[in-house]
Amino acid sequence: MGPIPRVMNTVDEGEIFPRIGTDESGKGDYFGPLVVAAVLVDKDTAAELSELGVRDCKRLSDSSVRELALKVRRLAPCAVVAVGPERYNELYGRLRNLNRLLGWAHARAIENLLADGDCHLVVTDQFGDERYVLAALMERGRQVELRQFPGAERDLAVAAASVVAREDFLRRLEKLSRQAGLPLPKGAGPQVEQAAVDVVRGGGPDALRRVAKLHFRTTARVLELARPRS
Repeated sequence: MGPIPRVMNTVDEGEIFPRIGTDESGKGDYFGPLVVAAVLVDKDTAAELSELGVRDCKRLSDSSVRELALKVRRLAPCAVVAVGPERYNELYGRLRNLNRLLGWAHARAIENLLADGDCHLVVTDQFGDERYVLAALMERGRQVELRQFPGAERDLAVAAASVVAREDFLRRLEKLSRQAGLPLPKGAGPQVEQAAVDVVRGGGPDALRRVAKLHFRTTARVLELARPRS
């Protein structure tokens, strides 16, 4: 087993290349998968990504995310780990901890890129205790410096990963909508709750398991609303 990766909580202003950025999408969405993307950026691709206007996907429209993701994928090596709702519910039922699941997915995306290239710096947004990612990386013996901190999307590599992850999430959500036979909204608001009720009324609770993350509090309300009234 290799040495424990070091964790830093800042990114040096002097650009360090190459580096991997990771980010996730779907964590706060009731419907759809959890998607983690990793993007490897070197000095040349960083300049091109910056010129394209790559930034945190939360500051972009869905159409811009789709357009930019295609360009990011053409310019830089990317790895995506997508956990569909059924698999997500299975893993969450076993782990009982979202941050452990996230840590595993981030580590897997990182490892998939490291398998094809040499990189010693990884930057990711801090979603919880950094040990969740570290533990998963240690299992593979990876020798990387891991930098985790809140708001890491301001780093270009992380911003690129956020765009790739969101585009993949949107595409998979659309596919699930077609399979369910009705639009599955993003987020976790009233429209989402009503759509979930429609899913249960149309196919029962098992149908919800195939399209939604069941540990959300939304599930209990949906099952109550969808229950037949005497």
